[in-house]
Amino acid sequence: MSSNHPRYAQGHVLVTAAFIGSLALVLAAGLGALGLTAQADAAFAGALCRVLQQDGGTGFQKSLPAWGLWLGAALLAYGLALAMLSVPGTWRRLVLWLTTVLVLAAWAPVLALAAHAPELATPLIAALWSGACSLVYVRSHRMPCDAEPG
Repeated sequence: MSSNHPRYAQGHVLVTAAFIGSLALVLAAGLGALGLTAQADAAFAGALCRVLQQDGGTGFQKSLPAWGLWLGAALLAYGLALAMLSVPGTWRRLVLWLTTVLVLAAWAPVLALAAHAPELATPLIAALWSGACSLVYVRSHRMPCDAEPG
């Protein structure tokens, strides 16, 4: 057998990030069409109302515009995939992914304190799926930022 064949296929950053980001947005849109993101947002809002000791109703006078949610979801989906595919090392990719998800989740109480409904299910789904797909991709591809195997 020849040793000239690479163990892993050569990975591509830009095309793959665009593909992964698009898949994450399609998943978020599909779950939104099924009404699952609205249910998750209502559950977040109800939990935050109980924590903030507000009335059991909606409790939030303002709502984020739909275009803002989708813009945030798109930036997260494409940006996270691009960042994770451009960073060497699985540990760094995991830290980047988990930190992004935790910072996004931390926006729920901030929005609630600002009297905005915490509608974060769509961007959260996009970030979770984008990060998961990026990790799966780099497991079987040698990325340009990774060092050559010894």
